[in-house]
Amino acid sequence: MSEIVWGSIGCGDVMEVKSGPAFQNANHSQLGAVMRRNANLAADFANRHMIPKWYSNAQKLIQDPEINAIYIATPPNTHLKYTILAAEAGKPVYVEKPMANSYAQCQEMVNICREKQVPLFVAYYRRALPRYLKVQEIIDSGLLGSIQRVNVRLLHQAKVIDIEGKQNWRVMPELACRWI
Repeated sequence: MSEIVWGSIGCGDVMEVKSGPAFQNANHSQLGAVMRRNANLAADFANRHMIPKWYSNAQKLIQDPEINAIYIATPPNTHLKYTILAAEAGKPVYVEKPMANSYAQCQEMVNICREKQVPLFVAYYRRALPRYLKVQEIIDSGLLGSIQRVNVRLLHQAKVIDIEGKQNWRVMPELACRWI
């Protein structure tokens, strides 16, 4: 089996905690380069995690001949743009959730990857976690009857300011999802 050499566009919290370690620990996988618009933060991440390359320009990371798969870990408003660039370069795409800002953008991502014959994956890994599988089992059993509606109650408010002192993209509709 050949080695997957990932290039990550974005190296913030999700890369520190979830994806970065996974890429490094999975068999036949390594994190070959990271990209962040802030060059100092990209270099810091690469140095702390022994990643051989870092970039402050996504196009340069995508065009790196040693990188053969692209992981997109940026706010959803950029997912379409980076997916198009990766697909045009012939590189498989693994994009964080939410997939894009709208259904139309999701369809465009699917279409460009299909046209360029590159795989497109979305990080919907939570559906395989034990607690979600248990919920699915209960629903499928019919124990609850026919589910007509779900109410969600958030236990804490989203942080408006992120760890860098900037406004959190998750509470900014122009960066996060606008389901239209």
